[in-house]
Amino acid sequence: MNNTVLKTNIEGFEPGRGKVRDIYNLGDKLLITATDRISAFDVVMTSGIPYKGIVLTQISKFWFDLLSEKIENHMISDDISDFPEPFCNHPELEGRSMLVKKGNVLPIECVIRGYLAGSGWKEYQQSQTVCGHKLPKGLKQCQKLPELIFTPATKAERGQHDENIDFAKCAEIVGIDTAEYVRDKSIEIFEIASSYAETKGIILADTKFEWAVYDDRLILVDEVLTPDSSRFWPADKYKAGRDQESYDKQFVRNYLESIQFNKSGPGVELPEDIIAKTSAKYIQAYEELTGEKFKYKK
Repeated sequence: MNNTVLKTNIEGFEPGRGKVRDIYNLGDKLLITATDRISAFDVVMTSGIPYKGIVLTQISKFWFDLLSEKIENHMISDDISDFPEPFCNHPELEGRSMLVKKGNVLPIECVIRGYLAGSGWKEYQQSQTVCGHKLPKGLKQCQKLPELIFTPATKAERGQHDENIDFAKCAEIVGIDTAEYVRDKSIEIFEIASSYAETKGIILADTKFEWAVYDDRLILVDEVLTPDSSRFWPADKYKAGRDQESYDKQFVRNYLESIQFNKSGPGVELPEDIIAKTSAKYIQAYEELTGEKFKYKK
């Protein structure tokens, strides 16, 4: 489909390429571009999703702005006219790129769970725990938890799965003071975001945050509270005891399950209707969360 950016190429620069992002090292800063690549089961598909990278960047910007009085973040600008040459001369970067502060990213992901879903639900069924948190008996799939829980994870190499860890292991990796700070701040941010999302008729079920050390301070980095890093559910369709409708790439996951994709190796080409539905779902997430019309669609 048109309007899809699978990779960026800037003369004189070779980016690091993640599953979704192309990251350009500019010395004391980074230029992070969210492409329209999509991964499922930790495998990048051959097809991209139009506007997905713009949605991820603009939702992150929205939250960075909303949370700016509570916590410092890495964003400098998403306006390409503020980018150094030659990046400012590449209109394809518009809307999907951020110039950011360059810090030392902590080697953990800070996951906050408000509902019992995903890998947390699987673990609970086996042991009645989630990452060291003992939970009450009889909870249902996707049920709201008695309180928010911090369930950190280690970062896996590309193609591998993140590993859930308990707080003690997290403290062992980053130090007790840092672990307590990112735990408490991540919970605080989640509470603010969850309360805001409720006003838009959206449930924030869980999310993951990343933090970095910058000038001896811990700052919020990477994407924040996007459909790729969070589970958002429409509140009017929520019912505990089953999977929920969501604002993310579930169409892609369901399709891959239907063709018995082996969840490894190279990605596959996605059907046009799956691509279109997924793109529409990402744009819907942006518009419902921010209350703004998505202005980038051509």
